[in-house]
Amino acid sequence: MSEWSVAEPSKLTFDEPVRELHVRIVNGTVNVVGTDEAPARLEISDVEGPPLRVTQENGTLTVAYEDLPWKDFLTWLDPKGRQRSAVVSLAVPVGTRVRVGAVAATSVVSGVGGEVDVRGVCGDTTLVGLAGPVRADTVSGNLEAQALTGDLRFHSVSGDLTVVEAGSSVKAESVSGSMIVDLDPAGRRTDVSLTSVSGEIAIRLPQPADAEVEAHTAGGTVSSAFEDLRVGGPWGAKRITGRLGAGNGSLRATTVTGAIALLRRPPEAAVPGEGGPGEGGPGEEARETGPRATGPQEAGPREAGPREAGPREAGPQEAGPREAGPRETGPREAGPQEAGPREAGPREAGPREAGPREAGPRVAGSPDGSGDNAAAGPGEDPSPTSDPTSAPADGTTDKKVL
Repeated sequence: MSEWSVAEPSKLTFDEPVRELHVRIVNGTVNVVGTDEAPARLEISDVEGPPLRVTQENGTLTVAYEDLPWKDFLTWLDPKGRQRSAVVSLAVPVGTRVRVGAVAATSVVSGVGGEVDVRGVCGDTTLVGLAGPVRADTVSGNLEAQALTGDLRFHSVSGDLTVVEAGSSVKAESVSGSMIVDLDPAGRRTDVSLTSVSGEIAIRLPQPADAEVEAHTAGGTVSSAFEDLRVGGPWGAKRITGRLGAGNGSLRATTVTGAIALLRRPPEAAVPGEGGPGEGGPGEEARETGPRATGPQEAGPREAGPREAGPREAGPQEAGPREAGPRETGPREAGPQEAGPREAGPREAGPREAGPREAGPRVAGSPDGSGDNAAAGPGEDPSPTSDPTSAPADGTTDKKVL
């Protein structure tokens, strides 16, 4: 048996084959990665407190504190209360069987094909790309897993479980932790059993799904994205039951006061739809043609240009703005400075009532400047053939009509 005592940062290489790995630490971090490169390697980048004991015997590599046994690991307490911490990283063969125990430490295991057993008191655990069966027991630590192809067994008091692309079999139990499980759409038989007392449960199934479903809660709410499943229940209890597909798999979810949700994973063909809006068509055409059809800058002057229509029909400068120019008539009617002279000034009143400038002086230009004669213009004109609607000499034919 080979043995090392590590009290400071060190690196070790093991020429003998490693078939099983045991790691037990307090505080700090444990990183274990499976690799096809030999031999196995160990790096301890930080260590405080008592030294770590490293041993290799009969293909089993152990990195642990001497007073921290695997048995009753979750109930272990340091009898001397010493402060300790370590950061341990290991690279082992892919088929290695791994056991990791962490007290208030973070554990990460990835790329391992052998059996993995993780126990944690209050540290979080991350598992990525494991091919073998996995068992995880925690007190209050959370478990996050991704791309697991083997069976998963999870037990916790208050830790949460999050699994993305889980294997065919997932069985989890928790008192108050929530559970989120996303099953891998690999077409394998589904075997899921989730139990919680007060935690919420959410399961996303592949499409098409194939399982017998039975989920119930005593005091929580339920929701399902599958039309083939029945949702209901008496009083406060709610239940989701039914068969999806041929019903070859099994899905069981139970919680006392937590909510349950069954979600549907979109079909594989519909997931990579990234080019729909960007490839053209309707979205880009609307952006190009929209401003041309409704653009106020181009449509306004062509159809209803008030500045062009006013002067052409009305002729005189004062009459034109009254008919078509809302921008010019506003100030003339509301402006107190302009309204006064127009009503009182005889020179301006004449043209506004009689229209043209040439017609004004003939009617209102009497020697005594009488305003009454100007108002009763036809009585002062001796010509019996004068027609009030006849066109003036300057050709403004619509002035009297307006």
